[in-house]
Amino acid sequence: MTRLALLLALLAGPALAQPAPAPAPSPPAQQPLGPPVPPVEWVPQGSVELRALDKVTARTATLAGKVGDTLRFGTLSITVRQCLTRPPDRAADAAAWVDITDSRPDAPGFHGWMVLSAPALGVLEHPLYDVRLAACRP
Repeated sequence: MTRLALLLALLAGPALAQPAPAPAPSPPAQQPLGPPVPPVEWVPQGSVELRALDKVTARTATLAGKVGDTLRFGTLSITVRQCLTRPPDRAADAAAWVDITDSRPDAPGFHGWMVLSAPALGVLEHPLYDVRLAACRP
């Protein structure tokens, strides 16, 4: 019996020497609904240029306007809340915080960043239209 107790004590020794598991990470904080504060390396611009495609008719259009204006394409209303570019000493890129709504009921919309160098990151998933950022201008 003492041998069995000694054997169990020896086997349990390494398990007791293990460090305690790390506590679970806390859940991330809720993101605000508006555009986040731009990082220091981005420069705000005053106007935007978007490219829009009607997938049914293959009609394309270049939409240009000032930040804050509402641009229209088909049944879409497109409002650019922020348009940013990289400074000249960095790799060229542009990003825009865009709100897109459709006047048709139950049609999808888009609210978020569109990045010129990575168009697949911010995509309007709409059965009839495609909208992409083309440029941010002063």
